[in-house]
Amino acid sequence: MTLGAHSTTEGVERTPVAQGADGLDEAALEAVRETAAGIHGAISTVIEGKEEAVRTAVTVLLAEGHLLVEDVPGVGKTMLAKALARAIDCRVSRVQFTPDLLPSDITGVSVFNQDTRGFEFRPGAIFANVVVGDEINRASPKTQSALLESMEERQVTVDGTTHALPRPFLVMATQNPIEMEGTYPLPEAQRDRFMARISLGYPGPAAELAMLASHGEQDPLAALTPVTNAENVQAQVLSIRRLHASPALRRYVVDLCTASRRHDLLRLGASPRAALHLLRAARAHAALGGRDHVIPEDVQHLAGPVLAHRLLLTGEAQLARRTPHDVVTDLVRHTPVPSGA
Repeated sequence: MTLGAHSTTEGVERTPVAQGADGLDEAALEAVRETAAGIHGAISTVIEGKEEAVRTAVTVLLAEGHLLVEDVPGVGKTMLAKALARAIDCRVSRVQFTPDLLPSDITGVSVFNQDTRGFEFRPGAIFANVVVGDEINRASPKTQSALLESMEERQVTVDGTTHALPRPFLVMATQNPIEMEGTYPLPEAQRDRFMARISLGYPGPAAELAMLASHGEQDPLAALTPVTNAENVQAQVLSIRRLHASPALRRYVVDLCTASRRHDLLRLGASPRAALHLLRAARAHAALGGRDHVIPEDVQHLAGPVLAHRLLLTGEAQLARRTPHDVVTDLVRHTPVPSGA
């Protein structure tokens, strides 16, 4: 459901952008849709009844972002991450975050080679196209921070030497609610590097019955075969970057983020990085919908997953039992859509 759906753009005429340097032709859009549909279909054979969560995961992948999946244990967070990774024929690594995990386990370490009488770099788990970080908030803040450079700059610096990471590069991390025993809250700087956060929630009765029938006989991941490869995914990522977003639409994204910084219920609003992520995610959402340009509804649809996890409520808002998603809904409702967006 689109957040703030009553915030309309009635009376505003939208026309597709002329194809060229700024825009996608029909063939490029079809390639994006085919790739997205293949990945979505493969994941859906494993994850029952969570179409919106799966769609958001595919959107983040093609927007070249990172995804945080937060929920209680046992609802399929890790299964979703592993299914997305297996749907792509690429290099995948999994990191089980524990209190004794070291930063060098993630980034890599320089080891002295007796034969060459020099140091050699041994890459850590971060050197993969898809990195599944399981229970990321069970590691210490120091270890969590080892991901900061790689998630933002897609590179790792060890002992003064910078090593580029493969493309595409996606960190898909799961975490338990911070009220759970043995968890550490993610630093604000790290939460801000995740393009979106989703929750799966408990499945409906029909989906849970289907899960018992299918998962009881065999591991559904064993039957999942790749439907695309890293090169094709990266090609679609580059295509989506060219999708047209009008100046008025970009102004709308900025207005939403600016309004969050002035909201009475927030002590920390959306960062400029959040605005960039929201626009990139909206471009991917538009492409998956078969459109060659972004419309305000793309932004509104993704405002919750992209912005809510970055916002910090005031003490008064917490006492009133307001949530960041409540604030995002309020922002969408009261932020005017510029003419021509």
